[in-house]
Amino acid sequence: MSVFEGKHILLGVTGSIAAYKAADIASKLTQAGAEVDVVLTEHARRFITEVTFRAITRRPVLTDLFDEPEERQIAHIHLAKRADVLLIAPATANILAKLAVGIADDLLSTLALATQAKVVIAPAMNTVMWQHPATQHNVRLLEERGAHFVYPAEGMLACGDVGAGKLADTPVILAAVEQVLNPPLRGVRILVTAGPTEEPVDAVRHISNPSSGKMGYAIAAEAVRMGAEVTLVTGPTLLDPPAGAKTIRVRTAQQMLDACLQEYEQVDVVIATAAVSDYRPAEVWQGKRKKGEEEWTIRLVPNPDILRTLGERKGKHVLVGFAAETQELLANAQAKLREKNLDLIVANDVSQEGSGFRTDTNRVTLLWADGKQEPLPLMTKREVARHLLQRVRQLMSGSG
Repeated sequence: MSVFEGKHILLGVTGSIAAYKAADIASKLTQAGAEVDVVLTEHARRFITEVTFRAITRRPVLTDLFDEPEERQIAHIHLAKRADVLLIAPATANILAKLAVGIADDLLSTLALATQAKVVIAPAMNTVMWQHPATQHNVRLLEERGAHFVYPAEGMLACGDVGAGKLADTPVILAAVEQVLNPPLRGVRILVTAGPTEEPVDAVRHISNPSSGKMGYAIAAEAVRMGAEVTLVTGPTLLDPPAGAKTIRVRTAQQMLDACLQEYEQVDVVIATAAVSDYRPAEVWQGKRKKGEEEWTIRLVPNPDILRTLGERKGKHVLVGFAAETQELLANAQAKLREKNLDLIVANDVSQEGSGFRTDTNRVTLLWADGKQEPLPLMTKREVARHLLQRVRQLMSGSG
């Protein structure tokens, strides 16, 4: 039986030249057994009419927040409550901005604010509009709130430009809807470590690094989105923990190790992105050491190696590590992969533009224990997370 059988899909269509492609989406969903209610914005009606969707879905098409009969004045609330998925395809920059700030000035934006259904958004717009910082900010914000994006494809656009902005193909969009209805990591328990650790020197000083935690938080959020049960063990960051993840806050490497060991037997997968301090002061000064003329020599001792410790107890766990390097990237990553008994390692050269600490993007290479390598282009950290979790899923199924 199709995963769409008996599901209620709200299909929002906005004023993009790609609006005509929504007819194919509605048709495929209807053929697969879904009950599809189409919502057209005012500008969408300039590109495609209600007649087309009525014929395809054999259901009324919704266009206006205030055109309901007197006895059905809150029908839009009823629709919002019974929907399994709200799919907006194509989605313009305008609707993304509305959703990001919570504007509800037409039927579609009101439904989006009123529903608790899963939300899938497939944008389509000019390349410059898609890449504009405001649009990208709105996308990140909506993803953080749990929206699932089907990123636009690259190619020749209606305006003649070439680049990212085309509405994704119908099979790609339907696959995304299927994924939210049947999450691929449902039942999988994943432990993610993230952020830096801090090793106190005295009451106010510490040894740390510039890790922001963004990569680990992106993985945790994406894993929740894909249906996994997620535990996030995080060092000090300025980030809000992903909704739906169990969050354990730590400060030092020892505290992170203790938390990981406590959770280890309850999880299937460990993805270790944390930038853990390799050393800690042998002694911590009590109180704040006052500034003076004399030198201050601090003796450092090694911290416990979290990944090595987990690798020694590997069992049936899938272990994934990260290697942030500035030179001999692949050689160092391969050595870490072997030494720590990992299944997969993600290598990134933090000296490259767009791939360092505190960025929203990353350029990485995946390396497997069997020697296979997969270099990825510059991506947002959310995209890297999505790709990595797909590979983890394959490892668990034995096809990785």
